[in-house]
Amino acid sequence: MPETTSVGDGTSLNGAADSLLHASGTSTNGSITATHEDEHERDTEDASEDGEGGVEGCTIGSTGSGLVKGTDGEDEDDGDGEDDEEEDEEDEDEEDEEPTLKYERMTGPINDLLKKDSISAISVSNKLVAVGTHGGIVHVLDMTGKRIKSYKPHQASISDMEMDNTADFVATASIDGQVVIQSLSTQESYMFDMKRPIRTVALDPNFAKKGTRPFICGGLAGTLVLREKGWLGHKESVLHSGEGPIWNVRWRSHLIAWANDLGVKIYDTQSQTRITYIDRAPDSPRADLFKCTLHWQDDSTLLIAWADHIKVARVRARPRTANTSASSNLPPLLVEVTAALQLDCMISSILPHPMSHSAPTKENGSVASRTTLTSFLVLAYEPPDDFGDEMTDDPARQARKTAERPELRIISRTGEEFSADALNVTGYQSWGCNDYLLAEVDSGGNETNQCYIVASPKDIVFVRPRDRKDHIAWLVEHQRYEEALDETEKLGEDEQSSDSGGYKIDVVSIGERYLRYLVGEGDFVKAARLCPKVCGQDAKRWEDWIFVFAQNRNLQQAVIPFIPTEAPQLSHLVYEMILGYFINHDKEALLKTIREWPKSIYDMPSVIVAIQSELERIPMSSSLKPSSPDAVWLMECLADLYTANRQPGKALQYFLRLRRPNVFDLIREHNLFTDVKDQVLLLVEFDQELNGKREEEGIDTTQTRSEAISMLVDHTHSIPVDRVVQQLRARPFYLFLYLDDLFKKDQNLASDFADVQVKLFAEYATSRLIEYLRASSYYNLEAAYNICRGRDLVPEMVFLLGRMGNNKQALTLIIERIGDVQQAIEFAKEQNDDDLWEDLLKYSETRPTFIRGLLENVGAEIDPIRLIRRIKNGLEIPGLKEALIKILHDFQLQISLLEGCQRILNGDCSDLARVRQKGQNGGFFLSEKAVCPLCTDPLRRSPQDLLLLFLCRHIVHASCINGIDNLPRYIDAGLDVSLRVSPAHDLSAKMAFASVVRAKIIHGCPVCRRQGEGHVC
Repeated sequence: MPETTSVGDGTSLNGAADSLLHASGTSTNGSITATHEDEHERDTEDASEDGEGGVEGCTIGSTGSGLVKGTDGEDEDDGDGEDDEEEDEEDEDEEDEEPTLKYERMTGPINDLLKKDSISAISVSNKLVAVGTHGGIVHVLDMTGKRIKSYKPHQASISDMEMDNTADFVATASIDGQVVIQSLSTQESYMFDMKRPIRTVALDPNFAKKGTRPFICGGLAGTLVLREKGWLGHKESVLHSGEGPIWNVRWRSHLIAWANDLGVKIYDTQSQTRITYIDRAPDSPRADLFKCTLHWQDDSTLLIAWADHIKVARVRARPRTANTSASSNLPPLLVEVTAALQLDCMISSILPHPMSHSAPTKENGSVASRTTLTSFLVLAYEPPDDFGDEMTDDPARQARKTAERPELRIISRTGEEFSADALNVTGYQSWGCNDYLLAEVDSGGNETNQCYIVASPKDIVFVRPRDRKDHIAWLVEHQRYEEALDETEKLGEDEQSSDSGGYKIDVVSIGERYLRYLVGEGDFVKAARLCPKVCGQDAKRWEDWIFVFAQNRNLQQAVIPFIPTEAPQLSHLVYEMILGYFINHDKEALLKTIREWPKSIYDMPSVIVAIQSELERIPMSSSLKPSSPDAVWLMECLADLYTANRQPGKALQYFLRLRRPNVFDLIREHNLFTDVKDQVLLLVEFDQELNGKREEEGIDTTQTRSEAISMLVDHTHSIPVDRVVQQLRARPFYLFLYLDDLFKKDQNLASDFADVQVKLFAEYATSRLIEYLRASSYYNLEAAYNICRGRDLVPEMVFLLGRMGNNKQALTLIIERIGDVQQAIEFAKEQNDDDLWEDLLKYSETRPTFIRGLLENVGAEIDPIRLIRRIKNGLEIPGLKEALIKILHDFQLQISLLEGCQRILNGDCSDLARVRQKGQNGGFFLSEKAVCPLCTDPLRRSPQDLLLLFLCRHIVHASCINGIDNLPRYIDAGLDVSLRVSPAHDLSAKMAFASVVRAKIIHGCPVCRRQGEGHVC
């Protein structure tokens, strides 16, 4: 088997990123993570070429503040201090960068166990943690820190340990030269004395399933030994020797990788050949000072970290070639070094770390979807600046220097540093690079459950990727509350209920912190918009924050629009406080709020009293109309509140003063007529204003009845007439309208105010005065006459004089003032006084016009002969001939009408007489079932009663008629065959008997009489 094999072509690395972030983390779980105390300047090394590996390396230079320094250790530019400003800006940027990982120290028994001992090795499998100490003790713990088992397999420090996949077997190697394999569930145990200190041990991946129990170990003896259990005991196979101590060995699938002083080698157990050799960098420090870390990322990828170098080796099948003879002696597998990096620190351990990575922006501006790439999780150690001075003669320089905190860094395969957190482990000042350990907890393939363990001699720290809750907590700590709230809303209810950083990760907790921040900054508007989201359905929280806004005098501008009125409903004191604020500062907003808020959430009487007090302080220019906008708002509020409080009567005065169009409907709906009796003038004024507006709009209101007046007139039982008149006296026109409608409804109701009404008619409706004077009889005639005389109303004066009995003076006024013959004649007709007619004729003797008028209007009252005889000879009367002809024509016409009427009367009488005779002479059919209309008994019965037949054709029993009891007995000769009388004698007997009966029946047919009185026959 050849000593070494060639390494496949490596991948060339062009260089590290120009600027690498190296952020000091901020502690979120205890005191695990701390910031750098001091900033150190480090030189940036030039890229060097790894000749043996064929891989071009790169140097990553960074400082605690993330600045790249010059190679001579000095600032590149000392000119004008611009670099200092840039450093400050970069420091601020890095402080605002969110950490990638979170840390939690293991608590429980481990702290007591490590008080007198320290950790030297660690292994994790199947959620169990096995810890080896320098005292040779093994402690098996679960992930919560609970101790499962402890035992002491060694007398010296445990240098390495490993658990199998089932977490049942624990293999430990110690510098006491022994290798111990212990079962945790059974008594099975193996101990091997290798005679020399053992540095590393590795179990077969399927150790528990194989009966041979294979494992491999190596140490200072320089021999890599594979031990397997056989029939005759354990057999030992040496896989490698002669190249110095074996520092580390790891077994995955069929591949075994180990490290010695020269480099790293890989052995294939299937082909039983060593397939590669990867040498150390030529300038590497001593192998024992900075341990080598080997970790199989998968079955074909090996991570190698040694000192300050990282290499990634990829194992793959060797491709077939045409020359089979040349490749027949080569191993079936070959290895490629796919990445090689050099860091600015020493590496205590390395693990793969999957990270979400955003693809670069495409040409069209869109961003590709996020993908998961594997980066490196590096436990970095920075040696003191004077490292390597052990050979100096200066005792001060030979003294051990204080170490820096270890750092946990995430580095990409291209060398870009994503994050760097300094770990504040216990006693870090005394620990070296080999004292720190890093292990991975199996996550079952779920990246969200990724967990790592960092171990120092006195601490065990759990490292987990920060989840959404951690991200939210970081946003809160950096006062980025809006982003924190957005992220919190995306969490499920179970996630929100957990605590983080001493407070709950939920909308309420974070929102309250944000509210306190906004209030402290004075941004009350933004804080108010946040209240619904934060307070939600919690009434107590709403009230607390509302009082905070009130104390800062920012109610209206901020929180009032967001205050809930239901779900939840707050205390009535809160709502009353807000309304009180509006009363003093914003009346318009007060009205809007009262109309929008439910009336049940506050005490309406208290609010009404407060508004009334404020209204009384406002000066009013008129008792009827509000004089200022504030008064209008307050009256609107009172009107709405009284209505909502079921006190429409108290709201009425404000509706009237505010000129609400629905005031009449309100009065009718709530029967407020009693309340109107003291608001009559306001009501009528408002109604007249409405009519005025309608007239301006072109609507004819002359034919419509005043709604207010109609209401007052129709409800005099609730609104007394006296009280209405008293209130309307100041406005005579309104009083006229009221009394006029009242008189039309019932004259008696307005009788007490007849004299007032005469005066009002004379002033506002002169044309209708005469109508009123004729219709009413309650006014004082003298007073009315004086009013008419004062206004020279002649027709009215004539009427009143006539009523007072002064007909002659009235006639004189008609003749002298009016000169109307027709009116004089009508007046004379009305009075029906012969003396008045004589006066009229006498007055007309010398006035041809009156004579002609009388001639044209002669009738029953004036005898034409009497008038014509009064005409003096020689008096010229215009139109006399026509007047006389008209008189004669009228008489002739009257005679013709009388004769015509007489002829018609005679003809009608003759026709009616014939009809009557025909009806009386006609026969009458009497059925057997006919009944008497008076007694309802059958007319035909035995013995047969006397039946009387009236001309109206009603047949009754003679006995049913009152007053005809003593009638003589009548025998019909036509019905009795035994009687032999002449027809003439029989007719005479019938007529005589009928005369006797007719004399007895005074009122005629009793049936017709009863029907006339309303009785039913």
